[in-house]
Amino acid sequence: MKSTSTLLFIISLCFHLTLSAQIGGRHAFGGASLPTHARATAMGGSLINPLDSDVNLAQQNPALADSIQHNQIAFNHNFHFAGISNGNVAYGRYLPKYKITTHYALQYVSFGSFDQTDEVGTRNGEFSAGEIALLVGAARQMNERIRLGVNFKVLSGNYESYNNFGLGLDVGVHYQKNENTSWALVLKNIGGELSPIVDDKRSLPLDLQIGFYKRLAHLPFRLSIIGHNLQEPYIRYDDPETDITTDISGNQTFKSNFSKNLDNFFRHIIVGGEFLIGKKEQVRLRFGYNHLLRQELKVTTFQSRGGFSMGFGFNIKRFRLDYGRGVYHLAGAVNHLSFRYQIGKLNNNI
Repeated sequence: MKSTSTLLFIISLCFHLTLSAQIGGRHAFGGASLPTHARATAMGGSLINPLDSDVNLAQQNPALADSIQHNQIAFNHNFHFAGISNGNVAYGRYLPKYKITTHYALQYVSFGSFDQTDEVGTRNGEFSAGEIALLVGAARQMNERIRLGVNFKVLSGNYESYNNFGLGLDVGVHYQKNENTSWALVLKNIGGELSPIVDDKRSLPLDLQIGFYKRLAHLPFRLSIIGHNLQEPYIRYDDPETDITTDISGNQTFKSNFSKNLDNFFRHIIVGGEFLIGKKEQVRLRFGYNHLLRQELKVTTFQSRGGFSMGFGFNIKRFRLDYGRGVYHLAGAVNHLSFRYQIGKLNNNI
């Protein structure tokens, strides 16, 4: 990477891996939209429903902070392309006096080191770029079925000699219909820059999500279906290069509105699944599909596994290890590792 233009290209790519050309490129702190743990990466990039002892889940939906995550610490690191990475350290704590579960996370995005050059390519040194965020959240059980949660985020970015600062808020609701079925609603990244990197203050990458989660009655399998970016009804990029085809006689064929709307609908959908293996379900096998990722990062002349993801997890007493692999493009995939440790008394629910 020999110039600042290369840095800008990589930042643009990594900030908006989960966003379309219709909604990407306008926001500050795009790293706030990246998957925060390996389970989310393995299941398509988002996971807002399961209520279990994984303290990482509350970063995706604050309503998922629960007392069974008390005194649990987690380390997450995602290996992106070209030396870029993101991750976090998270911790959960239950406050019985107030019947509230709190959780905390220190999040980061690193873009590595770059050569600093002048307009003719002369190397004058190196510079770095990255983001960091402090997240504090809390959740409370309101009644037998409904939980409410909120995350407050302080964000800071440094890109060579440019800096910005912002505040953000996530609000989440979890509805447990019965033992095997739940719904979730979360509005992520409300807020924006207080001190902008450019003249105009930008908002955070707002994302309204609704999730459905179902454990099958006669199969050790859990299904996750998530609608994302619902605040933007039309997120499809109408590309004349692919929406209009011309035959050898020069006659043009236009893609129908029905086809476009159907494609747009599925770009809002993330589907994931999780197989639970073992008497105590110690091993989990996961997969996911993100149609938006596949469509926005595909190469029209080649077939790829873009948009597909997979992973696994297993526990040994106090330890839990999760791995997620998400394929974005022909160029490769990201590899996400999560490690959790239960401090003190073990939880019965893993």
